[in-house]
Order: sequence, then C-alpha cells, then structure tokens
Amino acid sequence: MLPEGYRLRRGYEKEKELLVKFMCRTYQEVVNKQEDFSHLANTVETYFNKDTPLWWVELEGKEIACIWMGNAIEQVKGDRYTYIFLLYVDKQHRGKGIGTSLLLHGENWAKNRGDRQIGLMVFSCNKSAVNLYQTLGYETQSLLMLKKI
Repeated sequence: MLPEGYRLRRGYEKEKELLVKFMCRTYQEVVNKQEDFSHLANTVETYFNKDTPLWWVELEGKEIACIWMGNAIEQVKGDRYTYIFLLYVDKQHRGKGIGTSLLLHGENWAKNRGDRQIGLMVFSCNKSAVNLYQTLGYETQSLLMLKKI
C-alpha cells in the first residue's frame, strides 16, 4: 500500500521517453558520473511493449517512481519468469515504502500470470537496494562477472 497522497497508475507506450529518463537517473546514481546513457533508448524501444508492463507512482500529478516488468527464461529448467527491468524511486521519496509497494504490486502481477519466481539485477554497490530486496526475500542466485580487456 502506498503512502497517503501517492497514486499508482499503469504506464503507456507513449511514455518511452520518460521511462528512458528514469533509467538514466538510475545509472547516473550508481556510477556517479554524467555518462552518455542514450543507448538506454534502444533498450526501451526493443523491450517495452504490452507484455512488459510499466507502473508509475505519482504525487500531485508528477511521476516520482516506477517499476518496469518483463520476461526472462530460467536457464536450468527453461521456465519463463518475471524479470524486473527497472525499479526507481526519486531520492526525496525513498524510505516511505514506495519501493516495497511497487515490488509487492509486481509480485501480484507475476503470480496472476502464473509465474513462480521474479528476478532482477542490482549493482552490488547499491547497498540500500540490496537490503530492500533481501528484506523482501530475494536471494543471490548468480553473480555477473566482468573483466576489462
């Protein structure tokens, strides 16, 4: 349940530009740089459709948070599962339960379509997000490892 005054609404396909903006905010916070994240528009263009829903949280008609859900294939058994492409809450609205509400909403969506698990990627340096996910029962299943060459 969202705090008083906040409202959940379904996103529309015409809001791709706003979704890209929120994705850019996420990466700018994590890498703490003003990198060029224009490539994220390609991600949204490729994956955002009626099967990958987006929900916004609004306060006074302004979007302050979102969750974008998608699909992934579990590599051991081959089952489809829900994947969280993006969870973002504006800094000044964090700690109010908005992220938790969005995640629980996403879990309900996944259960209603018959999925048995939800996956996501989180940067290990994003301690507050890691703590939120662990509090809600998410467990590390694999590690993405990279080597600069």
